[in-house]
Amino acid sequence: MNGPLALDADAVTDALRDVIDPELGYNIVDLGLIYALAVEAGVVTLTMTMTTPGCPAQDYLVAGVEDRVRQLPGVADLKLDVVWEPPWTPQRMSSLAKAQLGIPD
Repeated sequence: MNGPLALDADAVTDALRDVIDPELGYNIVDLGLIYALAVEAGVVTLTMTMTTPGCPAQDYLVAGVEDRVRQLPGVADLKLDVVWEPPWTPQRMSSLAKAQLGIPD
């Protein structure tokens, strides 16, 4: 049986890689902006941050997350929370993102 892929945290994470921070030119997953992600009965619960409080790209990134997650088959609802604690640091970035942006790992 080859049905659609199940909606799970991995599928949502993969989709969120399509959301690119316009200032850094890199996806929000590898930038470490996603703090928590859960999927239960079609409800995606997501906690994320920005690189800085007052980030000028906040509205753009939140809209990108909302649009991309809601495109996934099986998503009934999205609960998105933007938090500032703990504060984001470049150490949250993936090794690949750090390397491409010239940040020591």
